[in-house]
Amino acid sequence: MNDYKPAYIRNVGIYAHGGAGKTTLAEGLLYEAKAIDRMGKISEGNTTMDYDHEEIQRQVSISCSVAPLEWKDTRINIVDTPGYFDFEGEVVTSLRAVDFGLVVVCAASGVEVGTEKVWSRLSKMNIPRAFFVNKMDRENANFEKTLTQLKENFGSSVIPLMLPIGSENSFKGYVDLLTMKAFIQEGGKIVEAEIPQDMISSADTARAELLEAVAGTGEELMDKYFAGEELSCEEIKAGLRTAVLNGDVVPVLAGSGQQRIGAAALLDFLTDYAPSPVDRGDIEGISPADGKTMSRHPSESDPFSAFVFKTIADPFVGRLSIFRVFSGTVVSDSSVYNQNKDAVEKIGQLYLIKGKKQIAADKLIAGDIGAVSKLMVTSTSDTLCDANNKIQYPPIEFPEPSLELAIEPKSKGDEEKINSGLARLMEEDPTFEIERNAETGQTLIKGMGELHIEVIAKKLMNKFGVECVLTQPKIPYRETIKGRAHVEGKHKKQTGGHGQFGHVWIDFEPTAEGDFVFEEKIFGGSVPKQYIPAVEKGLRDCIKQGVLAGYPVVNMKAILVDGSYHPVDSSEMSFKIAASLAFKKGMEQADPVLLEPIMHVEVQVPEEYMGDVIGDLNKRRGRILGMEPKDGYQLVIGEAPQAEMYKYGADLRSFTQARGSFKMWFERYEEVLPAIADKIIEEAKKQKEEEK
Repeated sequence: MNDYKPAYIRNVGIYAHGGAGKTTLAEGLLYEAKAIDRMGKISEGNTTMDYDHEEIQRQVSISCSVAPLEWKDTRINIVDTPGYFDFEGEVVTSLRAVDFGLVVVCAASGVEVGTEKVWSRLSKMNIPRAFFVNKMDRENANFEKTLTQLKENFGSSVIPLMLPIGSENSFKGYVDLLTMKAFIQEGGKIVEAEIPQDMISSADTARAELLEAVAGTGEELMDKYFAGEELSCEEIKAGLRTAVLNGDVVPVLAGSGQQRIGAAALLDFLTDYAPSPVDRGDIEGISPADGKTMSRHPSESDPFSAFVFKTIADPFVGRLSIFRVFSGTVVSDSSVYNQNKDAVEKIGQLYLIKGKKQIAADKLIAGDIGAVSKLMVTSTSDTLCDANNKIQYPPIEFPEPSLELAIEPKSKGDEEKINSGLARLMEEDPTFEIERNAETGQTLIKGMGELHIEVIAKKLMNKFGVECVLTQPKIPYRETIKGRAHVEGKHKKQTGGHGQFGHVWIDFEPTAEGDFVFEEKIFGGSVPKQYIPAVEKGLRDCIKQGVLAGYPVVNMKAILVDGSYHPVDSSEMSFKIAASLAFKKGMEQADPVLLEPIMHVEVQVPEEYMGDVIGDLNKRRGRILGMEPKDGYQLVIGEAPQAEMYKYGADLRSFTQARGSFKMWFERYEEVLPAIADKIIEEAKKQKEEEK
C-alpha cells in the first residue's frame, strides 16, 4: 500500500448493537474501495473481518479486527467490533485506536440497547461520531421512525445528510442533502438522477435543518444564513467538518451494506469529514520521570510512541501485537522501549493488518495502525516509545467479569496443557481472568457471560487441542459452633510391644479472635509439655474438615484443660489421635452450624428498573442497604449469599435489557438458614458416598 501522511489517515471504528450489519457494511466498504476482490458473506464464513473459527461457526463478531482501504488519496483504517455484550471488552479496546465512531443502526430494529451503550462510550472518550442507518432494503425498514428515535435518544445534534429513496424491496438510492442530487442503483452501479417529485418537499426541509446546524458553527456563517444569503458549497463543507469534529452535528447517513447502496457516499463522508490524527490533536500521557502529564504531537517528526491495544495469541505464529502509532515513526528491524515492562523490544517485520492477512510494511508513522509479531514481553495496554524520549499512556480500563465457572480438562493429565492454553488466551483477551481456588481445588475462569466463556472453551480446543468441562463453582462454605462443650478424647491401643496411649480433656467454645485459637491450661503435668504441640497439631488438622458437611471450621477456640499419659505407651501420634477424637465430640456437642459467604453487591441501573432489581435481590435472600444516584443512574447497594448470585450477570442483563451493571465482592460469613443447611449437608454426604 501507499505511504500516507498523518493528515491523510482516518481511523474509523464501526459500532452497533448485535445484528445491525456492521461486518457486512465493513465488507461492502472494502469491496467498494477495491481493497478486496470479492465481497464475502457472513452466511458463507468468508468475510474479511470475521475470520476466527468461532466467528465463522456462530456467524457473529467476537473480536475487533482491522482492515485498511484507500479512497481518494486517503487511507481509512476500518476497525470492526462485536455487538454482543459478552465481548464488550473488544469495543473498549478499539476505542484507544480510533479517531471517529460510525454507529450502525438497523432500519427495522431502530435504536437498541447496544446503540445507547456505544454512544455512551464514544461520548465518554470524546470521540466524534456519525450514524449509518443500515439495512434499508430489509422488511419493515423505516428511516423516518429510526431518525426520530435517534433524535429522541441522542439530541437535536442528530442531523440527516441524506434521505433514502424507497425502503424494503423498493429501496434503490438516496438524496444527498449537501448537493441536492439523487443517486440510484441501476445495473449494479450508482448513477446520478433527479430527486423524485414526492421527495422534493421533505428534502428541502431536511436541507434547511442541515444548513441551520452548519451555520451555527461560526458567526460569519450565521450572519450570512440569517441574512438570507446562499452559503457556498465550500462554506457548507467547512462548517460541517468543524461541526462534526466538535460534536455539534452528528450526521446520519443511510443505505444497505449488503447491496453497497450508500457505500461510496459513506467513504466520501469519512474522507471529507472524519477527523485525521492531526485533527484530534496532541495525545496525553505521563512522564515516567516525574509522573506529570506530557503530550505527543501526531507527526512524523515527534519522538516515536505507540500504544498496544490488542494482542492475538496464535499457537503457530506466536504473539501478534497490534498497535496504534501516536507519534513519530517506527521502522522494521529496529528497537523500541517498552515503558510498562522497562525493557527494550526488538522490532522485526512490521505489518499492516487486513483481517487475518498481514501486509509487510517498511515503516509505520503517526496515525498508522499496524502490528509486529514475537515481541518478548509486550502485552495489551503497553506503551512502546523511544528509549531516549519516554512516555507512558494510560492503560485500557476493561469491564469487570460478571460470570464465574469452574473449568477442568476432559482428559486427566491435560492440566498443564489447559493452564498453558488459558494463559495464552488471556494475553489476547484481558476481560477474562483465571483463579486457582486452593480450598475447593477448582480452577475458576471469570468472563463477561456464558457465551464469552463458552467461546474461550472452544478456542482451547481449536487452538491448543485440549477439551474441557465447565461446571458451577463450589461454594466455599464454613462450619462453626454456637455453644460450648467439655469433652474427653482418649486413644488407647495395646498390641505386642509398645502400646499407644493419649488422653485429653478439651473445652470448645466460639470465638471472634480468629479462625482457630488454641490454649492450654494444664496443671501438674497431666499432659507433658512435649505432647501439647501434638494436641494442637491434631486439632488444626481436624478443622480442615468439619463434622456437618466436611467444610473448614472457623471461629473456634479449643482449651486443653486436662488429660493423662503413660510413661511408655504415650507418643505424639497418640495425643494427635486423642485430640481428633475430642474434636469430633466437641463439634457435635457444641451446636455446630453451617456458614455461607455473603457478598457485597452494587447494581447500577436506570431508575425504571429499580423495582425489578430490588425484587430480584430479595428473591435471592438479599438485603438492600441503600440507594443513591450515580452518573444518571441509580446505584442499589445490598448484600446477598454467594450461592444465590450464580449467573446474576446474565439475569440482570435480561430483566434490565442489558442496561444494568454490577460489582460484587466478598463481605463476610453468616449462618445458613436451617432448611437450606440441611440440603447442603445432604448433598455433601451424597458426594462423599459417590467418591467412595
